[in-house]
Amino acid sequence: MAAFTPLQHPGTAITFHHHCKPSPFPFYAVVPTLPFPTRNKFRWLCSYATPKPRSAPSSPSSKVYRRQKPRNPSSDEPKFRKSEEKAIDPPSPIAPIVPKDVDLVSLCKDGEVEEAIEYVGQGFPAGYEVFVALLDACQSLKSLDLCKKVHALLRRSPFSGDTDLGNKLIQLYGECGSVRDARVVFDRMRDRKDMGSWHLLINAYAANGQGAEGLALVEEMKASGLQLTEDSFSAVFAVCASAMDVNQGLLHLESMRTEYGMVPGIKQYLEVIHIFGGAGYLNEAVEFIERMPTGQSMVEIWETIKNYARVHGDLELEDNIEELLLDIDPSRVKEGSGVALLPPRKNHSAINMVEEKNRLAEYRSSDPYKEDGQGKVKGLNGQMKEAGYVPDTRYVLHDIDEEAKERALMYHSERLAIAYGLISTPARQTLRIMKNLRICGDCHNAIKIMSRIVGRELIVRDNKRFHHFRDGKCSCGDYW
Repeated sequence: MAAFTPLQHPGTAITFHHHCKPSPFPFYAVVPTLPFPTRNKFRWLCSYATPKPRSAPSSPSSKVYRRQKPRNPSSDEPKFRKSEEKAIDPPSPIAPIVPKDVDLVSLCKDGEVEEAIEYVGQGFPAGYEVFVALLDACQSLKSLDLCKKVHALLRRSPFSGDTDLGNKLIQLYGECGSVRDARVVFDRMRDRKDMGSWHLLINAYAANGQGAEGLALVEEMKASGLQLTEDSFSAVFAVCASAMDVNQGLLHLESMRTEYGMVPGIKQYLEVIHIFGGAGYLNEAVEFIERMPTGQSMVEIWETIKNYARVHGDLELEDNIEELLLDIDPSRVKEGSGVALLPPRKNHSAINMVEEKNRLAEYRSSDPYKEDGQGKVKGLNGQMKEAGYVPDTRYVLHDIDEEAKERALMYHSERLAIAYGLISTPARQTLRIMKNLRICGDCHNAIKIMSRIVGRELIVRDNKRFHHFRDGKCSCGDYW
């Protein structure tokens, strides 16, 4: 006959052989009621039990079993008291082995920037010239990821407060399309900023199509009491052109004469004409040129207006300026013909590079199209047409049918680069595309629609400027 008997009474605790914590709940087991030795029978169940207080009455049906005491250590074993025990320190990590004969400057010049960054991160001593070489190498590669790594190392170095290195960082971030990081560096410089710092950040705003932010920074620069120079006004005119703010450009041109006593030259007049042309005010630009003081190089100025007339589709103005240029410079006409000489056309192979996963993938228009990017382009092309995209076949100069022209536009190298970046990078990550030629009008419209479909910011840098595509809009305002 057997009965359920609690093995845990008030004041007792059960500990099992696998060292679990004492249970707060009573533990029951089937215990025989016949009187026979049970010490060895329940040895497997518990290791020890703390007895009840002596004041509690003992019950003949409940017994407390104690764990056997461990045997005494032999005399040859050393005995330590608790106070004599010493903690053993964990072994220190092994420091990485860095060669002592590494020339970090030579590594940077040879293009081994990542290896040089790794050496500096492991504790290799880096002097001022090493950081200059690192930043110059990052500038040639236009890699935002490498720039951030060098910036992190510079902040932990003794040269973190150097103004020249800070200016290099501002310029590098601006050329990589990250004006936000450039502004962070600028703000941290505080009283160490010089005129070059202001110029670099204003030019970064202008190159990245953030004219409004650039104009606000111009006002901060003027309020700081700094004496503006010709380089200052060049940066001001560049940001006015980016913002397409003709009034601000004319006001600063006037202040250049009256407040600072400078005489504008051909450089400043060309910069103002870029403001007119970018905003589409071609007739006003012609009137501005006619009021300009004589003695300027009028050929270059009229050439600039003629290019803007071609961009905006004003063919009549373009023809009129061409006739005017022939009157100014008769050498532009071939002998025995009435055809104006045109500059020789340069043949370039379109190259696009997309930055993804800390590496650059390169696409050339002459290369066979990659299957992954080609499939993604086809899928995007259908979505783009549903969103209102209409191919502009005027940008295909080959004598082929309309269907072939649309297919040729679909596989432009910048579209392949974007398509491959979409399938090889995490969702919502910004893509940065670098192009060695000017982006065509059809691709510009297509990428605007792409940015709205995929929900990403697509940053494309051609040989003229940065284009930040976001939510179906571009930072250049469709004039570049």
